[in-house]
This record gives sequence, C-alpha cells and structure tokens, in this order.
Amino acid sequence: MIVVKFRVVVVVFFLSFFWTFANCDAVVSCDLKENCILPCQFPPGPEEVIHWMTENIAVHSFYYNKDQLGSQNQRFKGRTSIFKDQISSGNASLLLKNVNSQDGGRYKCYTSTTRGNQELFIQLTVDVPVQNVYIEQSGESVICRSEGISPEPTLTWFTDPESSSSTESKPRVQQNGQLYSISSSLTRSEIDAGLNYICTVSTRKSRRTATLFKLTNVTGSESETTIQCSDSKSPVTRFNWRFDHSQIIVTESEAGGSYTVSEEWRPYVKSVSETGSLTLQNLSTDKKGIYTCELINVDETLIKNTFLQITEENSRSNAVIIGVVVVGVVAVIAVIVLSLVCKKKKVKLCFGYL
Repeated sequence: MIVVKFRVVVVVFFLSFFWTFANCDAVVSCDLKENCILPCQFPPGPEEVIHWMTENIAVHSFYYNKDQLGSQNQRFKGRTSIFKDQISSGNASLLLKNVNSQDGGRYKCYTSTTRGNQELFIQLTVDVPVQNVYIEQSGESVICRSEGISPEPTLTWFTDPESSSSTESKPRVQQNGQLYSISSSLTRSEIDAGLNYICTVSTRKSRRTATLFKLTNVTGSESETTIQCSDSKSPVTRFNWRFDHSQIIVTESEAGGSYTVSEEWRPYVKSVSETGSLTLQNLSTDKKGIYTCELINVDETLIKNTFLQITEENSRSNAVIIGVVVVGVVAVIAVIVLSLVCKKKKVKLCFGYL
C-alpha cells in the first residue's frame, strides 16, 4: 500500500514538473515596431507581486496594488504595462509597446502571492524584416549583401536567362547582438557577361530581391540626352543615380518627393522623371562613362548600369566644314592645273603650225 502511494506521488510530481517545464520555456515572436504580449499565468491569490526582468534588468514591477516603476530600466520607460483588471484571475502578462531589435532575449516573470511564488521564462524573438539588399559588380564578381535582419536570413542566387557557369560562394552570416548580416559573391565567366543577376534575401516573414541588369550602351548628344532607369511597373519608393559607381548625381528619398542633385552635377541635370529616367544637358566628353541607376520599390531593388558615349556635336560640324573647304580647294587646284595643261598644249600646237 505504501508502494502504491509512493508511485502515485512520483506520477503526480512528474506531471507537475512536465507542465511547469512546458509553460516556463515559451517562445514568442513579435514584429519590429509592433506591440507585443509576453504571456505569464500564475495561480491567483491575495497580495500579488509581479516582477518582469531580462538579463537582470528591471522591466516592470507591480505590488501593493499598483505599478512600481522606480527601478525600471530607462529603455523600457513608457513602453510597458500589465493587465491590472486580470491580475486577480492569475494573468501577469506584459504588454511591450513599439518593439525594437534590442528587446529580443530571455525574460523572467516572477509572481508571488500568500499562496506561494512562481518563475516563468519567455524567449522573445523580434522579427526585423529585410529592408535593403545591395548588389554590385566588382571585377569579375557580383556581390550581394544585406544587414540588420532577424531572425537569421538565407540568401539565394538566380540568373536571367538561367545559367550554370557562374560559381557561387557560400553565404557568410554574421551576428551582432540580436541582428544578422549576410553576404555572398558570384564569380562570372566570360560567357555570362550578358546575364541579369538576381539575389534574394529571406526570413520566415520577409523577403527582398535585388537585380543587377546587364550593361547597356547608349550614344547621346552633348546638348541633351536621356538615360532610362528601369521598365519596372511597381511604384517607385526611391532612387539614386551615380556616375562611375562613386559620384552621386541624384537622390530621391521617398516616392513622389522632390529629388536632390549634387552640387557638381547641377549644371548637367535637366530633369528626372517619376520613374527615375535622367535627362542630362550641356555634357562634355569627360562625362562619358557608366551611369548607375538604383531604383528601390516595395519588394525589390533594381540596379541598371548604362555606358554613355557622347557624340561631339561641335567637332562633327567642324569636320563637315573642313571637308567642304578641302573639296573646294581641291576643285580650285584641279581647275588651275587643267588650265595650265591646256595652255601648254596650245603653245605647242602653235609652234608646230608655224
């Protein structure tokens, strides 16, 4: 009979331990800048005491029937609250407002009443979406990278049209606090010079794609030339124009907003369309080179490089004028020569006749 009682106690203890363990290690996932609830239930009783902490930092406290925030850490000021009307029923859950990436981590919910105390641990992960993907060509490699992401992202490469001749490096992932960065490179072969390169960075809740289009060639005039940015039909969020990969020409920070032209390029930029097309004027030969348009939409980044060859209008006109003059001079010389020849022949005939 004693053995049976002992077995019953062991079973009850095991079930109790399993229930406690299952509820202690809850995992909560919340989106960046959203409000988040960290759950905490406890056996109700009188004289409730509630302490929320993370890494020995005071997050929120409640006792003597009111909030006690004197020792609350500064970064949680004005961002926490508990459901006071539900405390008597055993709800000590924490409402955390405007979640940021630093909020991720392990939280402890300590509760106490005259009937006993309890500790629960909640792991908070903050989903920070993929906001920017950068793609660029460096020599014979195409590099893709993104940063400030959570949880750990993945990176995949594609080409258009599809090709298997490029060599892809294993994505490199680094963690800084709660955030991750990721990068990878693709080594091109000579036959891949005409491909579009597409890089996608993803998490469980977000993804963003960047496309590097093949180089196009445009011949423009010194007086006025327009370079197209992209044929994308998605609404433009913002765009940037650069010259020879480094000089900033134009930036636009938001859709439909005014754009800013760098001081150096103000004499040359005539206008920029809503889709990002760039119209240049009064160009000189030193403005021949690669113009890069970075167009950013809601879900993708498009990079287009255009090599601009400038036709020298003045030189061409001068060449035509010189050509006309040369032809005229040659004609005059020809007439003089013929006249001399004819005159000479006439003289000989006269001598023979005599």
